[in-house]
This record gives sequence, structure tokens and C-alpha cells, in this order.
Amino acid sequence: MATGSTFPIIRRLVPCGRHYSRLSDARSLTYMPRPGDGDPRPVTFIPGDGIGPLVTNAVEQVMEAMHAPIYFERYDVHGYMKEVPREVIESILKNKVCLKGGLMTPMGGGVSSLNVQLRKEFDLYASLVNCFNFPGLPTRHENVDIVVIRENTEGEYAGLEHEVVPGVVESLKVISKFSSERIAKYAFEYAYLNNRKKVTAVHKANIMKLADGLFLESCREVAAQYPSIQYNEVIVDNCCMQLVSKPEQFDVMVTPNLYGNLVANTAAGIAGGTGLMPGGNVGCDHAIFEQGASAGNVGNEKIVEGKKANPVALLLSSAMMLRHLQFPSFADRLESAVKRVIMDNKCRTKDLGGNSTTQHVVDAVIAFLD
Repeated sequence: MATGSTFPIIRRLVPCGRHYSRLSDARSLTYMPRPGDGDPRPVTFIPGDGIGPLVTNAVEQVMEAMHAPIYFERYDVHGYMKEVPREVIESILKNKVCLKGGLMTPMGGGVSSLNVQLRKEFDLYASLVNCFNFPGLPTRHENVDIVVIRENTEGEYAGLEHEVVPGVVESLKVISKFSSERIAKYAFEYAYLNNRKKVTAVHKANIMKLADGLFLESCREVAAQYPSIQYNEVIVDNCCMQLVSKPEQFDVMVTPNLYGNLVANTAAGIAGGTGLMPGGNVGCDHAIFEQGASAGNVGNEKIVEGKKANPVALLLSSAMMLRHLQFPSFADRLESAVKRVIMDNKCRTKDLGGNSTTQHVVDAVIAFLD
């Protein structure tokens, strides 16, 4: 998983630019693959809506330039469809991994979100978004490196709504012990495996005493099993205030469904923008990788027509996918190239203060590939 602290730490330890260059180019300890690990892997590929085809094409070009051991099975899926086509479901079932662009979700009406459909179909109960500072990209706050882990299958996204009487709608928020416990376990396991020091549970148990109270109870029980990891809790409204005033205090955050969407997009904006932050959705058997923060993942007509979408978030999400597929050296090369492009400060899209096209960024990333 990418962290925002890697480059600054190296600069502090090795102040000489020449030595820093040698250190950053050095190989890590040898990765010993199992026989057959180098066989090309199929990945279900959904370009999606809006800027989706632009940024997914960016990933295709970079993967081809790296000769990455994957190949894509492409399917046209769009947010206005009533359901995900069966052949797409079967492809993900077979391949177990999917890379997708944003899918538009219609406002109101009877069409449900295909993004939510996919999460429920494959029980992708954990959403992970990594929000961190990039070396060379000034932001209001420094030392931001937050991982937001969001329960992905219930809460307000359960889709249980009905009209009680004309003019009165009831929407149910579903919280279960089972789902709360497994997302808490995932968050602490992630922290343990990635040498993270603290897990913060985000809640509104002061008002929703039963629902969010059950979520907190589950988090506390799991936290007791990880005594080496600090655990604390924050009410969601205070959490938002703390994020915009002192975001560096947060490490791993675990949240119910709706809060996680709000917190992840806020953290992404603080760290540099939603066009930069990678993410994915994972369950026991399947994973779907996409832009981490949902805001802007479809873009607008002007960005699409100008072909100026920022591909960085999806490129880094594809690096996460490569690690998930046990191709760590390819993931390292891709992540390093993307960070070098941003540090170089010559090729940036409009959201980062530049005027580059998507293709300009892709060409720069390919040029920086080791």
C-alpha cells in the first residue's frame, strides 16, 4: 500500500541528492515467486461512464508499456442500465479481480446503483481508500497518510426504502453484529500487516444508540485482540472538523457505510484531490479496484471533451491490483513512476493546477518507468 511518508523519510535520512538517487533506485530484497506466478492473469475490465474510458485507457497503455503479466476482458457497462449484465458477473466470478472506471448513478427514479449491485453481488464488504500527501505537490496540511476502511454492504446503502403514506418516506439503516465485526477485523488486520499504529472508529452512537452502538461494541471487542495497536473513537461530525484542522492525527479509520463515503472524500480533498487517491473493494474471494474517492470519478462534459481527466487515482489503484495479484515489482515500478511525474511538476492536469491532457500524463508516466 502506498504511503505518503516514504519519500520525505528518505530525504531526511539521506540529504545528499546523489546518495538519495542511488538509494531510491536500489532493488529491494528478492521476491521469490511460486512456480506459475508469472503466468498472465485475466482481469475483468469495465471502462464505465464519463472520464472512465479516458482513465482506463491510461491504465491499458501503462500496463502494455510495462509488459505486465495481465490481460483485460473488456465489458461495456453503464450506470443507466437496470442491472449488471450476466456475462460481466460471470467474468468477475471467474477472474476474481476487476478494474473499473466510474459508473454514473442516476439521481432518484427506480434505477439502483450498479456500484452497489456489484458490491452486494460479490460481498465486497470492505472499501479501502488511501489518502496521502505526494512529494512535490503542496497542500495545506503535511504528513497526511490516512487509510479509510468502510463497511460496504449495509447501513444507509441497504436500499430499504418505502413510502409509508403519500409525502412520507421511510429509509432503513441496517447495522448487524456480523458485518460490523468483520469490517473491524479487516481494519485491525490491515493495520497489523501494514505496520500502522492506530485505528479510529467513526460513529454517531450519541444519537443512533442502538445501530452505531452495535458498531462501536464490535470495534471494541476486536480492538481488545490487538493490544499493540492504539484504538480510539470519534463522533462523525467532530471527525470532519478534526480532518480539516489536524488530519495528520489519523492513521487507519474504520467506519459504517455512509460515514466512510463522506470521510474518504474529505480526506482525499485534504491530501491533494480525489483524482489522486487509489482504492478498492474487497471480499473473501473477489476484488474490484477503482478510483478511491467517489467524487469526480465520472467527471463532467468539459473534462471529457478536452480529454483532461486525471488518471493518477486509477493508475495507483491498478498498482494496488498488481500487488493483490502477487506482482509486487510491477506495482512498485508503476507507483514510483507516478510519484516521479508529480514530483517533476511538468505534467499536471487542471485539478492539480496544470493544463495537461490525460495522454500527456500517461506519456510522462511511461517515460519514468524503470
